[in-house]
Amino acid sequence: MVLERPNALKLFFTMRGSVLPRIAPTLATCTGLAAVITLSHGFFFHWKVTLTPVPFSLIGLALAIFLGFRNSAAYERFWEARKLWGEIVYRSRTLARQVLCLSNLPAKCAAAPQEDPRTRMIRRTIAYAHALRHQLRDSDAQDDVAKWLTPDERLGFRQSRRGTEYLLRRNAGDLGSWLREGHVCAPIAAEMDRSLAVLAAAQAGCERIKSTPIPFAYTLLLHRTAYVYCFLLPFGLIDVTGFMTPFVVAIVAYTFFGLDAVGDEIEHPFGPSPQHLPLDSLCQSIESDLLEALDGQDIASSVPPQDDLHRLHALPTAVAGEG
Repeated sequence: MVLERPNALKLFFTMRGSVLPRIAPTLATCTGLAAVITLSHGFFFHWKVTLTPVPFSLIGLALAIFLGFRNSAAYERFWEARKLWGEIVYRSRTLARQVLCLSNLPAKCAAAPQEDPRTRMIRRTIAYAHALRHQLRDSDAQDDVAKWLTPDERLGFRQSRRGTEYLLRRNAGDLGSWLREGHVCAPIAAEMDRSLAVLAAAQAGCERIKSTPIPFAYTLLLHRTAYVYCFLLPFGLIDVTGFMTPFVVAIVAYTFFGLDAVGDEIEHPFGPSPQHLPLDSLCQSIESDLLEALDGQDIASSVPPQDDLHRLHALPTAVAGEG
């Protein structure tokens, strides 16, 4: 279910997903400074600071261009991360379909379905998605991963340096055994191995985004320029806008500091905030789809919360074709 978009009035006042709480202290400081300058009519220790709006117009234009460029680069990282996770969703579904429909392994035992090698591979794929989510967020994956693995696999996952690679190796090892035992033919095995390879490639792409941020010197320059610009702006407006100076400064500061904060957040797309990718919902989607492929085991407990569904479906429609 997709929640309705708030109307214009609610959208104007909503705090959910807004960067305002993050920039509120800086915005309040900047507006307070502008109020003090307005009350003193631009005097600083009995010295009238005279600045015209012209340099602020030139610097403001340049600052807006640089902030826009930086935010475009940050959004490119966010969108690439979303496409990589779309590939993970797609390939997980494809692997499950290949395992269940293209192999001639013996039918699974109703009394012990987890003994079926096909079920084990699919459950490892679910565990892989959760493990990758936690790896990208630097959090502990044990609780979300353990329930999908056998006791031996839990131990191996816990002891491995990179649990995601361990799970892919286990799936590749099973695939090699099936090929040697004649349960899958060579062309089908090659396609299944390609699905595993694409999962590994998408993981490597996510790791590259996580470990290679936008150069810090560039971000630092924008931070400093935005702060200096907004703190000096009242001196350039006081003789033109008078008592309205704090309001004008507040609007300009909100725009610049807000753009800066948004860029900071989407530059790292794997975090848990509303501006980041809905990795929980994506993992739950993989879990639900693969469990449905295994005859609907525990699907009801795997449905994402409505809030996460809203975040997931609220993404651009172009994503739908990628999973």
